[in-house]
Amino acid sequence: MTDVLQTTARPARPEGAPVPSFAVISGRQVQQALSGRERELVELVAATYRLHGAGDTVNPPSYFLRFPDRPTARIIALPASLGGPVGVDGVKWISSFPENVDAGLPRASAVLILNDHDTGYPFACLESSVISATRTAASAALAADCLSRGRPRPRRVGFFGTGLIARYIHTFLHRTGWDFDAIGVHDVSAGSATGFGDYLRQTGAEAEVTVHDSAGDLVRSSDLVVFATVAGRPHVTDPSWFAHHPLVLHVSLRDLAPEILLDSANFVDDVEHCLKADTSPHLVEQLTGNRDFLNGTLNDVMLGRAAPPADRTVVFSPFGLGVLDLAVGTYVYDEVARAGHLHLIDDFFHELRRYG
Repeated sequence: MTDVLQTTARPARPEGAPVPSFAVISGRQVQQALSGRERELVELVAATYRLHGAGDTVNPPSYFLRFPDRPTARIIALPASLGGPVGVDGVKWISSFPENVDAGLPRASAVLILNDHDTGYPFACLESSVISATRTAASAALAADCLSRGRPRPRRVGFFGTGLIARYIHTFLHRTGWDFDAIGVHDVSAGSATGFGDYLRQTGAEAEVTVHDSAGDLVRSSDLVVFATVAGRPHVTDPSWFAHHPLVLHVSLRDLAPEILLDSANFVDDVEHCLKADTSPHLVEQLTGNRDFLNGTLNDVMLGRAAPPADRTVVFSPFGLGVLDLAVGTYVYDEVARAGHLHLIDDFFHELRRYG
């Protein structure tokens, strides 16, 4: 696993006064560097979780920029530092404007800045909506694998929310060895649900694809449930929907009422991050006054320190760590550099001498 974190193509600094370089990497280049690498990227995310669990990262709280005149919109800064063999710092700056969807634009847009570990100089700016979706999907696929090992492997998957993240999670599951007999789809937008169902059929999947009008029907008919919505507060409130004890990837973090989490085994990517900002786990902590409902982190499961039960609903609620963006973004940078396709901005840094 550690080998996937090795990097070789960072900016070379000559002896004497360094002349920092700065590259811009487009979304097309990002996608080309990541396409078809799903298994390797899941291993990269697993290795990054291990580094984080070992304390070889810095991952402070995310910072939310909100707007009184646009209450549904936000821009989030995720600063982070990744140690180990990578040695890179940086920040993801990602906006979420749900009303974009009505105008035909994706909800989220993002950039990632990578900073040199030794000098602090930024050396690259990458389009990051694809990086963000990739690290989210790789984390979800890793969790699905790790958390299903003590139970029959799910054969029926349901997607609640049908945007870019759902598409990426489906791709990562499919390309890392998951085969399903049935795929369920539900969205509050009937048009989006139908469109995602049509997309799934066009991928050539042998599974039967069903678009569910009812959220309850989707959950009850799925052994693996993926929540990938833009919900700001819990809207799934009936624990009886989960009586068959599915595995739940609660990627969007705010879909499930506290009663459902209290009736489940709960795993997160990072305890302190997940129990903030009125996420569903944070609401449970506020309700109960403790964190006893948490069974551990995904890293605990990978290390054998925690085991998901086979006879309860298992919920994975990942906040989404900035160190994952750094790991995937650095992977992209190195792939583009090795291919000789870095677009360097000459003289991006101008005042490099103290006294002219």
